[in-house]
Amino acid sequence: MNIIVACIVAAVIAFAISFGLGYVVIPFLHKLKFGQTILDIGPKWHKNKQGTPTMGGILFVVGTVVAFVAVVLVDKIMGGDIVASVSDGAQSEILNNVVSAQAASNKIKVWSGLVMALGFAFIGFLDDYIKVVKKRNLGLTIKQKTVLQVILMVGYLLTLFINDPTGATFIPFVGMVETKFFFWILGFAVIYATTNAVNFTDGVDGLCGSVTLTAALSFIAIAGLRNCLGISLMSAALAGGLVGYLIWNWHPAKVMMGDLGSMFLGGLVVAFSYAVDCPIIILLTGIIYVIEFASDIIQIGYFKLTHGKRIFKMAPIHHHFEMCGWKEVKIVKIFSLINLVGGVIAVLLVHFGAPQ
Repeated sequence: MNIIVACIVAAVIAFAISFGLGYVVIPFLHKLKFGQTILDIGPKWHKNKQGTPTMGGILFVVGTVVAFVAVVLVDKIMGGDIVASVSDGAQSEILNNVVSAQAASNKIKVWSGLVMALGFAFIGFLDDYIKVVKKRNLGLTIKQKTVLQVILMVGYLLTLFINDPTGATFIPFVGMVETKFFFWILGFAVIYATTNAVNFTDGVDGLCGSVTLTAALSFIAIAGLRNCLGISLMSAALAGGLVGYLIWNWHPAKVMMGDLGSMFLGGLVVAFSYAVDCPIIILLTGIIYVIEFASDIIQIGYFKLTHGKRIFKMAPIHHHFEMCGWKEVKIVKIFSLINLVGGVIAVLLVHFGAPQ
């Protein structure tokens, strides 16, 4: 199946499932009283969101996974193998045995990445469940969540390491660089920071979904350039699923994604970056995640160093702009535009920075 057609079909299916599920899932969550608990540490006007159904991330999780698997199966029936595919240009330039090796590697990176993202979604579900059903505002303890995340990270990184013990990483204008032992240090840092940064971004109606939508769009192109068409397909499915979800999550939100949704997104974005052999590309494709995460670290560090002073009115930084009078929709639009620009720069770097 042509990759462009496959991406369009996957995006449409994911959108239809995600949007359509809203009519069933949201009333069901209301019935179960799976409402969002708004902590006192946030802006006071966020108390109006109290009781808004959470765990809405299930909309785009199901939409993305079902659409991706459906298109892969149809392509398989038609005699293709889109997960293992590389671009036509690559096949004409690379020796057959090298293409075959890359195809096998693509399969491992695509499927292991999806499993990791679903694993993070399960951790998020446990966190949401404890908050909503068990009435513990903070959900899983930091220790419990970290242990579960580390188990997932070890399993995923081990899969990648067995696939390529050199830990080769693509750096634009430099080429493939073997990271070896540093692969593990970089891996833990990138995965842990990204999944938690995406979670931080989920603090304003439509923000996390919109920012991740721009990241998914950039990875459609980057994965194509890096000869991993399975990731282009999965990115397209994610984009479609997020658009369907955002119809329900746009301000004023009728449902929140919860940790189930934000941790799935964090895991999937990481999987995309590792599948294209360039984890550092998240610094651009997810520049808003970086800014959100950094603002929280800076705020905490400055507060401790100065014994109570703050740089921002509130952290993460989207709350700072809220306190400055920005409306939620304005924050979403500007932050998403910034992330889109970062994604475009990332695509250009990968395109022009590839070895000739």
